[in-house]
Amino acid sequence: MALLITDECINCDVCEPECPNGAISQGDEIYEIDPNLCTECVGHYETAQCVEVCPVDCIIKDPNHEESEDALRAKYERIAGGN
Repeated sequence: MALLITDECINCDVCEPECPNGAISQGDEIYEIDPNLCTECVGHYETAQCVEVCPVDCIIKDPNHEESEDALRAKYERIAGGN
């Protein structure tokens, strides 16, 4: 699954630099995660780094973008291959 930042986001700026895929960016009101780039840090880390650093726990699994770990790994390989 890709991750999702809820409207509880306080725009603290700590999640964006932690994303190894560049999936997090400032939206109109809060930070947003691009589900096409989010791999939940599969291929990079054991856990999603944005979730680890979020002080308000506003990053959840996106129910609209369900993906298996294999699908996340395939996305990581596609993204990493494009670099």
